[in-house]
Amino acid sequence: MNNKFPQNQKTAAASQSIPILGLSQNEINFTPSPDEVARRAYFAYVNQGSPQGHEVQHWLQAEAELLAERNLTWTHHSHN
Repeated sequence: MNNKFPQNQKTAAASQSIPILGLSQNEINFTPSPDEVARRAYFAYVNQGSPQGHEVQHWLQAEAELLAERNLTWTHHSHN
């Protein structure tokens, strides 16, 4: 059992923030919650007159909007 590499230690890179704009891995891997996306998609559905058969488009649009808002927030945050 003379292993040169201890099994119980994490690499330094795995436990540190990513140096890109000083963001942590959680901030980089942001994914909106299904509840947030569903809420946004529902409002798009209602605002467009409740058309049938566009659930996927509403969902994808809602996801894209939430991700874009998050990116704008972090871009603005990093400049202050």
